[in-house]
Amino acid sequence: MLAQKTIGIDLGTTNTVIYIEGKGVLLREQSVVAFNSLTETIEAVGDSAKEMIGRAPQDIKVIRPLERGVVTDFHAAAIMIRQFLKQVIHSKSPFITKPQVTLAVPTGATAVEKQAAHDVAIEAGAKQVHTIEKSLAAAIGAGLSVSEPKGNMVVHIGAGTTEAATISLGGIVTSTSVRVGGDDMDRAITQFVADAYNLLIGDRTAEAIKMAIATCQTANESETIQIRGRDVVDGLPKSISVKKDEMIAPLSKVVESIAACVVQTLEKTPPELAADIFSKGIVLTGGGSLLLQVKDAISAVTGLAITRTDDPFDCVAIGTGRYMARSSQVSHDSKLNWRLLGARA
Repeated sequence: MLAQKTIGIDLGTTNTVIYIEGKGVLLREQSVVAFNSLTETIEAVGDSAKEMIGRAPQDIKVIRPLERGVVTDFHAAAIMIRQFLKQVIHSKSPFITKPQVTLAVPTGATAVEKQAAHDVAIEAGAKQVHTIEKSLAAAIGAGLSVSEPKGNMVVHIGAGTTEAATISLGGIVTSTSVRVGGDDMDRAITQFVADAYNLLIGDRTAEAIKMAIATCQTANESETIQIRGRDVVDGLPKSISVKKDEMIAPLSKVVESIAACVVQTLEKTPPELAADIFSKGIVLTGGGSLLLQVKDAISAVTGLAITRTDDPFDCVAIGTGRYMARSSQVSHDSKLNWRLLGARA
């Protein structure tokens, strides 16, 4: 029954994903909330709120309650999580009122930031809240054998942060977190289009461009994309045609920062675990891993094999749910073993 299972949540800067072991991913929505400042009511949450970005009237404020993976608007985040939990619970089991939640938090988050994430989930209606670092959750969700005494390396590239971690014996041995991710790629594209073409574009357009060039690897990619926005000079709507390969250069600084994060983690990794990683390679997760330039850059600076998980967007939530499911089973088995030993004594 759903009531006996812990709900795993990947509360991300851009997306929130909810997963339950045995049930799969039950929700994948944008981490966005729209408020009506006149009526002081919630207009929309999730994907429907995302559609309002750049299109809402002045009295409707569309906000993201998280920035760089951490809660920046406690009230909005609590409302958003509460709504998402209602959608999951009511669709699967209307009898649950206060679920147990396991929340993925950034590996580099401070104690205060982790506490804020815990408290916002409680405020949203969770009965109990456990936290797990995103790097570990991503590794579990990617199917890596994290419990063995062998080194595994995972690099999670989210919207606001990139986390590289070496994992062994069920824990993080070394890690590096930089506040650089997919949103920075969007900003780089926005700035480039403004500087090169005097065209102002919105966040949604920048994201669409990023997805369009995700598979663009070399300068031979001459296919063009249409970009619509507002002309800086006359303020009128304008459409331009740009080659995909033009958009590679603006992303270089972001890609270099991600690759440097990986190198820093490898430099701190113990030799025995480094040898394991040399044999296994590095696994990429998160939406930012879809950009081929990222994979190529990491491969170039490390000389290691780089692979991307099959579920880059969902693996953190999947790992969060599996972590608590396995922890509960281990705890149950341990208690059972002690009872059997007591009975034999």
